[in-house]
This record gives sequence, C-alpha cells and structure tokens, in this order.
Amino acid sequence: MEKSVNMISKRLAVILVAVCAMCALSHEAQAQQVAVKTNALNWAVLTPTIGCEIVTSEHTSVDFTAFGHWKPFNLNSKLVALQPEFRYWFNGRPMTREFIGATLMVATYDMTVSRQFVYNGNALMLGLVGGYVFSLSDHWNFELCGGFGILGFKQKQYHINDNYDDYFVDEAVKANSMGYKLFPAKLGVSFSYIIK
Repeated sequence: MEKSVNMISKRLAVILVAVCAMCALSHEAQAQQVAVKTNALNWAVLTPTIGCEIVTSEHTSVDFTAFGHWKPFNLNSKLVALQPEFRYWFNGRPMTREFIGATLMVATYDMTVSRQFVYNGNALMLGLVGGYVFSLSDHWNFELCGGFGILGFKQKQYHINDNYDDYFVDEAVKANSMGYKLFPAKLGVSFSYIIK
C-alpha cells in the first residue's frame, strides 16, 4: 500500500505543477491574474498545502490545491489530496472580498486512529464553500473560508490486531467499508501572493 500512496502522491504533485504552469502561461498570454497560496490551518497540523488560483472572468476564478502529510506528530497517518474549486465573486473583482464556490476533493489515505483502528482507502467529496478575502497589499491577500460537502469513501477498515490481509490471496485486498458522510469541504486561513 505504501508504494501506491507514493505513486498517487507523485501523480498528484505532477498534476498540480502542470496546472500551475498552465495558469502561469495563461497569465502571460491573456494578462489574467494568478495567485500562489497556502493554508496556514493545514500547516498547523503538519499537512503542507500549496495551491494556485487563476481569474477566469470579472466574477469567477478557479482554484487548484494539493495537500498531504506523512506521519505528522509521529502518528501513523499518510494523506494525499487534490482539491479543485470554482469560485464566484460578488463584487466584480476576483480575489478580493466575498465569494461562494463549488469544490471537489479526491484523496487517498492510510491512517491508524487511537493506535487501534486502521483506515486505508480513497475518498471523493463534493461541497460548497464560502469565504472572504482581505487585500493586504497589491500582491498579498489573507483569506478566511469554510464549507461542507458530501464525502464518499471506500476503504479497508479493521482493528490493528486483526489479520485482515490474511483473508485475501495474492495481495488482492478488498475494501470492507464504504459510505457517505457530511464533512467539512474546506476550512482555511490562507495567505496568497498575486502574480501580476
């Protein structure tokens, strides 16, 4: 499983770099605003976050964020996620003041909770987000946002002392738990640098 987590994290990193490169190229070609950003709340829980946002019209923008962690606080937890988001800005000037958005998150994880239970699987979430962006200067913004969504998951879930893998042949380990939950779509205290 560790190999598949590494493979997925590398793919997500390549996708994010490609999206940011496309944003930068379109910035030069069409004089659109592009911002590079990070979420301080995620960094506080040792989950590095990087994203980019591109203005697509005078009322809309698209945000692409990638985040993940590898054994934060010495916990047995691995997470890799990619979260695109479409935003509508009410004031006619994107990347400042109030917005609402629709977001999608794709994640893969492998974590042990309370040193007893293992959750290893994939998740897909669709949600709504709202927020407010404060302009600190010509290039720096401070953003507060939050929202909820429906999270669908498919995972292996078992007690740490179970011999779960012994029930399957040739490493064809299958998920034994799937479902849907109401989940925070995004919680953010973010800083962004606007590239002009």
